[in-house]
Parts: sequence; C-alpha cells; structure tokens
Amino acid sequence: MLLKTFGWSFAVTALGLVAAIFYGGWTAFGIVAILSIMEISLSFDNAVVNAGILKKMNAFWQKIFLTIGILIAVFGMRLVFPVVIVAISAQLGPIEAVDLALTDKDRYQELVTDAHPSIAAFGGMFLLMIFLDFIFEDRDIKWLAWLERPLAKLGKVDMLSVCIALIVLLVSAITFGAHAHQHGGAHADKAETVLLAGIAGLITYMIVGGLSGYFEDKLEEEEEREHEAEEEAARTGKPKSAVKLAGKAAFFMFLYLEVLDASFSFDGVIGAFAITNDIVLMALGLGIGAMYVRSLTVYLVRQGTLDDYVYLEHGAHYAIGALAVILLVTIQYEIHEIITGLVGVALIGWSFFSSVRRNRALAAAGGDGDQEKAEVSSGV
Repeated sequence: MLLKTFGWSFAVTALGLVAAIFYGGWTAFGIVAILSIMEISLSFDNAVVNAGILKKMNAFWQKIFLTIGILIAVFGMRLVFPVVIVAISAQLGPIEAVDLALTDKDRYQELVTDAHPSIAAFGGMFLLMIFLDFIFEDRDIKWLAWLERPLAKLGKVDMLSVCIALIVLLVSAITFGAHAHQHGGAHADKAETVLLAGIAGLITYMIVGGLSGYFEDKLEEEEEREHEAEEEAARTGKPKSAVKLAGKAAFFMFLYLEVLDASFSFDGVIGAFAITNDIVLMALGLGIGAMYVRSLTVYLVRQGTLDDYVYLEHGAHYAIGALAVILLVTIQYEIHEIITGLVGVALIGWSFFSSVRRNRALAAAGGDGDQEKAEVSSGV
C-alpha cells in the first residue's frame, strides 16, 4: 500500500536528485534536497485539508488529482507561476521573463520579491476565508470546544467571515501603506496593490468555493432522491443525470483543490528564494515536495486517517489560519520559513495526539455515545 501510493514520489525524488547533480553537482543536490524537505514541512497541513475534500471524490477524480493535478502543481505553480509574476510586474513578454530567470538570476529574484506583497495578499485572503468558514461552522465534533462553541454561535451571523476578512485586509493595506510612506514613498502604491490583490483572493474563494459547495449540495440532494425512489430512478434513467452531476461537483471541487494548492504554494515559492534564486533548482526541489504532498493526501484518504483521527482536520485548519496571518504579516515584515513550517507541524501534531487521547477515552467509556466525556478527558 505504501509503495503503491508513494511509488511515483520516490521515482520523482530519485530523478530530481540525479538531474540536480548533472545540472550543478553536489551543491545543487544539497539545495534540491533542502527545498524538498522545506516544501513537505510547509505543506503537511495542505495534505490534510486536501484529503478532507478528496475523500468525497470517486477513484477517477482521485487519479485526475494525482496526474493532471500534479502537473499543475509542479509545473504551473513551482515553475511557471514565478515567471508569470515577473512578466506581469516587470511588463515583460513570457520569453523575456524566462530568459531573465535563466541569465540574470539576481534581477529575477528582485522582481519576484517586489511582487511579494500582492502574492501574499491574494494567498493570505484565500486561506483566511477557508479558516474563518471552518471555525464559524457548527460541527458535531469539536476539538478546542471552549473556543469553537462560542465561534459557532457567532457564525450564525450572515457574511461574518467576509466582513472579518475585509477588515483584516483593510488593516493590512493601511499598515503597509503607512510603512511605505515612512520609507520614502517609493512603494506607496503597493498599499493599493495589496488591497486589490486581497480582494481578488476573496472573490476567487467565493466563486470557486461557492460553485464547488453548490454542486456538492446538489449532488447530495440527488442522492437522497435516488435513495427514496431507487426503482423509479432506474426506469426513468435518473442515474445517468446523477453521474453527470457528480462529474460537475467533482470538477468544481478539483478546481477548488487546485486554487487551494496554489495558495499554499505561495509561501514555499517565496521562501525558496532564501535558499536559491536558480529557477531550475527551485522547480526540482519544490516539485519533489509537491509530489509527496499529493501522495500523502491520497494515503490519508485511502487509509481513512481523517475518520480515525477526527481532530486532524481541525489542526490543519488552524494551521491554515496561522499561515494566512503569517502571509499577511510578511507584506511588511520578514518571517523565516522554519517558523512557518514549525507552527503548522506543531498544530497538526497537537491535534493528532488529541485524537489519540479521544480514541482511548472513547474506548474506555464504551463507544461513541460518550463523546462529550471523551472530549473532556482528552483535554480539549
């Protein structure tokens, strides 16, 4: 099972490291290895959240996620995305941008760094909306019950998450604008850029997340109707329409997954420049890391890990919230990638051990009927 799920990741790792040696010797090998580890540590929460969405898809869409999805993740986000950012910010053509990335690496790094505020604002807002919608939803299973119960009550207020996200964006833009003016005003227009990029992130979340949620709800309604009148559905051909609807639902969830992955990859791409400004090494290292995130996602789904360790999804969403805040803070201040990675790993680790304690408490209490007791005894 392990080899079947991670086989491609192992193969890509071997090929990537060999390619690095041919490209730049043992130094390049070391840089690619470090970048791979950094990407995996930064994206573990991504895998957990992805698994929560992917488990709703059938085997066909899981394969699409692992094939087309990985091409988008590796080549699209880790290789093409930084070049596109440079092309837009420096008003260059795609070929000129690629040439700059390969021949003038320092200038290329400078242009990507200049574009960081808009990248951080877009990704930060998208991830912040995921976190806010999660914590404001009333769930049967609560991890930090003392916090999640009052937040679930607050969540009954319409559009609360959007209002909070917009307030956070406004504060970030104003703060950044003030900081720019204090430093000679050379980047004063970046406050407006931050605001526009943040709003774009919010709109992207609402469109993609809204469509995937809509089709998912429609699919559930259709399945309920089929269950109630199975024989009639078979005669009138309704199962065919249900398959089509499932395809739409899965497609929009796949689209949502790709935008989610893109938002997660922003910190990895930007953080990679602290290690190297060589676009080839960056693509190799981050690409290997992205493969493991994909494989880990599928592994979590097929092993039913999220069902067995029920707080993992909570921990991953809290890690998303932390990452969103970190991304917005990096608009003005530099935060080391190790801190970003450790925060995510710590929250997921904590939620995992809380899940283990809950499972033990449930076993001792004699089943799911004593969930409240189990939550109290597991220390959450």
